[in-house]
Amino acid sequence: MGENIVLMSKRELEKMRRVGRLAAKLLAHLGKMVKPGITTYELNEEAERWTRAHGARSAPLGYGNPPFPASICTSVNEVICHGIPSKDQVLKEGDIINIDVTPVLDGYHGDTSKTFFVGTPSPTAKKLVEVTRECLYRGIRAVKPGARIGDIGAAIQEYAESHGFSVVRTFVGHGIGRVFHAPPQIPHYGKRGTGRILRPGMVFTIEPMINEGTWEAEIAEDGWTAYTKDRKLSAQFEHTVAVTEDGVEILTLNDDEDPNVILQR
Repeated sequence: MGENIVLMSKRELEKMRRVGRLAAKLLAHLGKMVKPGITTYELNEEAERWTRAHGARSAPLGYGNPPFPASICTSVNEVICHGIPSKDQVLKEGDIINIDVTPVLDGYHGDTSKTFFVGTPSPTAKKLVEVTRECLYRGIRAVKPGARIGDIGAAIQEYAESHGFSVVRTFVGHGIGRVFHAPPQIPHYGKRGTGRILRPGMVFTIEPMINEGTWEAEIAEDGWTAYTKDRKLSAQFEHTVAVTEDGVEILTLNDDEDPNVILQR
C-alpha cells in the first residue's frame, strides 16, 4: 500500500493520553460557553487562551493551504466541518454547533469534537445529533486487533442509514500522533472485512459526519468551510483512539462519558 503507519511505543502512547485528556478538557470547557448570543469568535479566542495557559498550542491555526485562520473549527447547522469562527456568527436558539479542537502538547496531537445544542434543538436536530454520537460509539466498538478498517465504516454506515441519514464521504478519520493527519485514512462508510488490518499501537481518529439529507458536500470560497449540498443539517462527533492488545482505548474521553457504556463491556 505504500503507507507508513506508525505503531506507537508505550512512551508515545502515554504522551497521546496526556494530550488526549487535555483536548477533552478543552472541549468540555468550550461546551459550557455554548448558548444563544455568543459568537464563534468568542469561542475561538477562549480556546486559544486556554490552550496557551495549559502549555500547548493549537494545531489548526495556520495549518494547510490556504492556512486555516483560527484555533478551532466551529461548524454550525448545515456546515459539515472546518467552519471558521467569526465575529459575525452569533449562535441562536435551536442551532447545533460542532466544535473541533486539536491541541499539541509535547509534540503530540489530541483531536476531538462534539456537536452541542444551542438552547433547545428541533426534534430533527436532536435525533440527528443522538444518532451521530451513537455512530461514533459503534465505530469505536469495531476497533480491535485483527479487525479491518472497513469494519469501522460499515458499523457507522449501517446505523446512520437505518435512521434515514447519510454518511459524508468527502472527509474521513486519519492517523494522528506527531503528525496532525497521517495514514491510515478511516472512512466512515464501507464493507466489513475490507481495508487494512488493525494492529496494536495504531492511533487514529474516528469522526463520523452524518447529514440529515444528501451526503454530498460543497466547499466555500474560503477553501475550508464545507456545507451540505442541500443545506440540510449535519452533525459530527470525534474521538482519538488507540488499538490495544485486546481492543481499543479512547484517548479523548470526556468526563461525562463512561467507556464501559460506550464499549458495552
